[in-house]
Amino acid sequence: MRFDQVRFHYRPDVPVLKGVSVTVPAGERIALVGMSGAGKSTLLKLLMRFYDVTDGAILIDGKDIRDFPIAYVRQQIGFVQQEPFLFNGTVRDNLLYGDLQADQDRLEAAAHAARAHDFIAALPEGYDTWIGERGVKLSVGQKQRVSIARVLLKDPPLVIFDEATSNIDTETEVKIREALNELTVGRTTFIIAHRLSTLHAVDRILVLDGGQLVEDGRHDELLSRGGVYAGLYEAQFQV
Repeated sequence: MRFDQVRFHYRPDVPVLKGVSVTVPAGERIALVGMSGAGKSTLLKLLMRFYDVTDGAILIDGKDIRDFPIAYVRQQIGFVQQEPFLFNGTVRDNLLYGDLQADQDRLEAAAHAARAHDFIAALPEGYDTWIGERGVKLSVGQKQRVSIARVLLKDPPLVIFDEATSNIDTETEVKIREALNELTVGRTTFIIAHRLSTLHAVDRILVLDGGQLVEDGRHDELLSRGGVYAGLYEAQFQV
């Protein structure tokens, strides 16, 4: 996959992305880091074709994604949102949205991999428990793990994960991290990272600043450069 001089604006006088170019090999796990408004979410919205680039191109196997049907592009992507969208139905209903043909064994296998099976089994009616509008009866961490299990059932080659930043205790964060590791094995992965503590398993970190790609490397490399990433890290951990 390649982002080739990608430019984008919502308003012509306010550019959001200013010529971002980067190549991502298949199966690589990439973290996107930067201040709010740096362009992280916008870059991935373009990949999912919620919008199309203003200039430049996003290429998969050398072909512009605008040449593929939108439905096809989105079938190839599993998206775990910061606030996952769950339907007003049962846990089972929400999981089956990933694959309507999945049987109970596959549901449970996906839930185990997503570190969700134990809490689901403890619900009053297990997988058939009604969870309310937007999953209101579940915690934020539980909703994220259900969403991860749903993507595991979908089995897409590309995963986008917008990590949650609040209302998650340390134990839940560890479980989500473990679930994410299961989800991303062998898949091209983009993680919009808010908690830099979650970046231990990624292959590369892309740092965006003001709509531009300013740094690209592993955690230790970027820290040693003393640039934007090092500043974000020091601010977050008060080093």
